[in-house]
Amino acid sequence: MFKSLFEAAQNSPFRSPFNTVNCQAAAPASPSTPVSSALVSPSTLNDVSPRQLSPNHNFAAAAAAQGDSCEFGSNHYFLLCGLGGIVSCGSTHTMVVPLDLVKCRLQVDPAKYKSVFNGFRVSMAEEGVRGLGKGWAPTFIGYSMQGLCKFGLYEVFKVTYGNAIGDENAFLYRTGLYLAASASAEFFADIALAPMEAAKVKIQTTPGFAKTLREAIPKMTAQEGISAFYKGLVPLWMRQIPYTMMKFACFERTLELLYKYVVPKPRAECTKGEQLVVTFAAGYIAGVFCAIVSHPADTVVSKLNQAKGASALDVAKQLGWSGLWGGLVPRIVMIGTLTAAQWFIYDAVKVALRMPRPPPPEMPESLKKKLGVTGEQ
Repeated sequence: MFKSLFEAAQNSPFRSPFNTVNCQAAAPASPSTPVSSALVSPSTLNDVSPRQLSPNHNFAAAAAAQGDSCEFGSNHYFLLCGLGGIVSCGSTHTMVVPLDLVKCRLQVDPAKYKSVFNGFRVSMAEEGVRGLGKGWAPTFIGYSMQGLCKFGLYEVFKVTYGNAIGDENAFLYRTGLYLAASASAEFFADIALAPMEAAKVKIQTTPGFAKTLREAIPKMTAQEGISAFYKGLVPLWMRQIPYTMMKFACFERTLELLYKYVVPKPRAECTKGEQLVVTFAAGYIAGVFCAIVSHPADTVVSKLNQAKGASALDVAKQLGWSGLWGGLVPRIVMIGTLTAAQWFIYDAVKVALRMPRPPPPEMPESLKKKLGVTGEQ
């Protein structure tokens, strides 16, 4: 993974607006040499026959079959996608716990924590540097479980829904396909996330309540029962489902547009490192929009888990319209970076595990004939 990152920094097509990108084409593979799942030279592409990637989807993959560790659309493939989700979501959310802690405190007590920098200063003065890591355990566990469901089930639903509507409709209405698949996946992902999210917010925003997850769970259970862990589920859906729909649909379409209009050569001619740079760029663009559309619900979730016995509607009324947007700037920085890093790590895991990585969608030949389209679309 780190080798890919170093290669990306050296060969990035975005490193300068004046440079000419010169990527080495992959040499034709000998029978004893497996072809990478992320890079195929033009000469090698001629030797790649179309593969059945799912029951209703036939197209030439970006790698020779013997280079892949699993078949696209198989249970093995979906499990590995879930593993990639665990690595990407669990690690990235845990890394930004200090910023998340300050963001939550800005949302629930703006009178005390007046800005991001003030929030860090006050938090460190009261609890020291170690205090900035409060809530790391429920964050790591909760978002690892969420990542498993989010990325794994997204791939499942995307293939399932795509098969149901067929090749032509899957291409014509691909944005709707991405939205439906991501919304379905996030519905289940939030059920897995909700208990740990409730514990995390309680630890971070209620002074003196608990310092660790082991201390927080029995206290929350004693005070409010099992409902303490799921009372924020509905606002969590309100925050996460729009966020994830934007995250996946915006990423998929941005990636497609970057390869079509920005990257100065076809994806198949890019190195794995260059492809990961494009993935990071598309992820950051998607992350900015994600933060904006999901922020009001995120504020409600933070306040709700702090306020005992309150409903989401009560919290929203108490905050008012302007209060719902508290902490937006740090969240844009956090979510933009987070989303870009998650897509980068997820794609890097796919590369490392030699998983199939199909190129951006192309118009099926049958649809081209119907519409009288010639050339690449």
